Amino acid sequence: MEKFSFLLLLVILGHANFTVESSQRAPWRIHTLFSVECNNYFDWQTVGLMHSFRKVKQPGHFTRLLSCTEEQKRNYRGMHLAPTFEVPSMSKHPLTGDWYPAINKPAGVVYWLKHSKEAENVDWVIILDADMIIRGPMRPWELGAEKGRPVAAYYGYLRGCDNLLAQLHTKHPELCDKVGGLLAMHIDDLRALAPMWLLKTEEVRSDRAHWGANITGDIYEKGWISEMYGYSFGAAEVGLRHKINDNLMIYPGYAPREGAEPILLHYGLPFSVANWSFSKADHDEDDIVYNCGRLFPQPPYPREVNLLVTDPNLRRGLFLSIECINILNEGLLLHHAANGCPKPPWSKYLNFLKSGTFAKLTQPKYLTPATLEMMEDKIQEHVDGDSAMPYPKIHTVFSTECSSYFDWQTVGLMHSFNVSGQPGNVTRLLSCSDENLKLYKGHNLAPTHYVPSMSQHPLTGDWYPAINKPAAVLHWLNHANIDAEFIVILDADMIMRGPITPWEFKAARGRPVSTPYDYLIGCDNELAKLHTSHPEACDKVGGVIIMHIDDLHKFALLWLHKTEEVRADRAHYSRNITGDIYESGWISEMYGYSFGAAELKLRHTINREIMIYPGYVFEPSIKYRVFHYGLRFSIGNWSFDKAEWREVDIVNKCWVKFPEPPDPSTLNHDDDKSLQQNLLSIECIKTLNEALHLHHERRGCHTSKGDTTKESITSKKFDLKGNHMLANDSEEFANAHNDRMGIPSSFRFWVLFLCVFSGLGFLVVIFWVHSGHKRRGMKMKHHRVRRRSLYPGYMGTWLA
Repeated sequence: MEKFSFLLLLVILGHANFTVESSQRAPWRIHTLFSVECNNYFDWQTVGLMHSFRKVKQPGHFTRLLSCTEEQKRNYRGMHLAPTFEVPSMSKHPLTGDWYPAINKPAGVVYWLKHSKEAENVDWVIILDADMIIRGPMRPWELGAEKGRPVAAYYGYLRGCDNLLAQLHTKHPELCDKVGGLLAMHIDDLRALAPMWLLKTEEVRSDRAHWGANITGDIYEKGWISEMYGYSFGAAEVGLRHKINDNLMIYPGYAPREGAEPILLHYGLPFSVANWSFSKADHDEDDIVYNCGRLFPQPPYPREVNLLVTDPNLRRGLFLSIECINILNEGLLLHHAANGCPKPPWSKYLNFLKSGTFAKLTQPKYLTPATLEMMEDKIQEHVDGDSAMPYPKIHTVFSTECSSYFDWQTVGLMHSFNVSGQPGNVTRLLSCSDENLKLYKGHNLAPTHYVPSMSQHPLTGDWYPAINKPAAVLHWLNHANIDAEFIVILDADMIMRGPITPWEFKAARGRPVSTPYDYLIGCDNELAKLHTSHPEACDKVGGVIIMHIDDLHKFALLWLHKTEEVRADRAHYSRNITGDIYESGWISEMYGYSFGAAELKLRHTINREIMIYPGYVFEPSIKYRVFHYGLRFSIGNWSFDKAEWREVDIVNKCWVKFPEPPDPSTLNHDDDKSLQQNLLSIECIKTLNEALHLHHERRGCHTSKGDTTKESITSKKFDLKGNHMLANDSEEFANAHNDRMGIPSSFRFWVLFLCVFSGLGFLVVIFWVHSGHKRRGMKMKHHRVRRRSLYPGYMGTWLA
């Protein structure tokens, strides 16, 4: 009877499990495709994509379309990496000889449809790129796909859909959709589209006359995105209109829209989290798949990401970035184990990848209503103003020297960069002498490009640190591998409040964007006539610069040269000529920029809505993107001047920060404009202090039992006059003050140690003397006194 009951229970459980699996099974047959070539670069991408496919239990079959020449195939090691359908390589076109590997994607799909038996037993097809991570199961009909209406991700940079390119290459330019990345469609639609996709790819690729970035949006102007246009034009030719979704797929480094849960990560662009960064282009020849124990550099842990930002949606974006690389590394780890690699030694990171916490963080994600929201066709017209679009690529740089003064500015700028939503990577250009570099402690404060210092000019001996800015930019351009179309140049003493993008502020090749520096009066007088052949082209700009990489390559050397030239022109340092109130040639670098640009006739779009100085008059309707705290500003008796913090080591002392500005509730609320002006100043310092606090936490500073806000220091100005001294000035302030007074910290330590040691020694002596008296008293007692009477007697004596 018991055996029968047990068997019955197994049957019931098995039936229940079958019912659950049946409910999750797709009612139609799904096949997922992706196209690769036989090389190391695509092999590690294949391992990541296949691992994510299995991890989320994507319905249906999965096929890798592998394009190889016979010669490549003989040496290829990765046949076992995925279910594979071999495709003849078209990287070198058999008729024209044109080298264009991207054509293998449509060619591979056409070949699969013609020659694969699997293609005969499919209802729906999902086409992905190899450089993707799947986060959740995808069923085309759940994504919104219908027969005749595929679903695709938005590729807004395909501007050729709006201009003569579409008119040249399709009879129905009005049907051209800017889509790519994720494609989900019925097999019948794919059969109609695929041959036209290949044909139009060949057609656009051969149209070299229209490869220009202004026509195609291709920043390299090499016809590299011809395959993408081939798809859009081919779909237009056969009358396929797409349901366009901008939520299903996301590039790591971008924040998802509120409520949306992306189910695809497309790591086609470089991205970063704090000081860590990743670019697939850096691993072009990487044999990491075949190198036991090797993983990609580990990203920050989730708890570290939690410290970076307070905005929950920006934090989600950072979590997606680390999730992408962690899934890649998890896939590599499992792949190495499955291929007989020895068990890697224990590490904290490997332990994390195997933990329940990681499993919970990376469990399959499911579609939300916000994720499924489709874009209206008309939205495609506004790509230039949509900061969520991935193109063009941007790289942000700022120039510093290796000193404590620039280190706290770096901490502030890096923190604000991370929370601003600024796309692309960031690099600190660090100018140091060899001697200073040996003693420098701040290497990990930002992704850094090291530059020889020109503070003291190697030829003239002139001491002028500001020249390091153009010199550093030139050095970076000549020595770094830069994968970006536009460069954003900032100063270190800035706080970012939002993204600065070329598409929003209308930067273009030959038309940089900058902010006004109206005090550069030398653009209007003899100074410009002396130092540029085109004084009429001199723009009074500086601070924030957005410039196309091609323009910067032409301009950077002139910027440095003109800076040297103006700096050497001591006869024209006077204020009435330069506007320099110190008449010391200190703003020569700013004129070097304006005169260098004028030489090339680079005219700027001058935008007053990007940058503001705290304390300055502002327009309430403008959302300024940058605070430039280069000048002193104040609120009542409180003030801040960066120059007063030139010699104070704020970054390397635990919990040191700037004096807190007044509480907003204490401000005068009668004058709204003055109130808002003061609130902006407060925001600037609050952001700096927040950056410092997070920096100290990352350093491992231990939080005191008391309020950590006590541990701040006051500027030397307030300190000496005694004005606005905080009532709760901390020991840290005392230490900082003593440091400035010249008392060595080691001396204070030994004084404290001797005091503690003397106190302990005194207590030991007292204890020893007291113990001796006790022992003598015990010997005088009669040895036959009962043991039970000793304890009460002793206690009584002691109490007495």
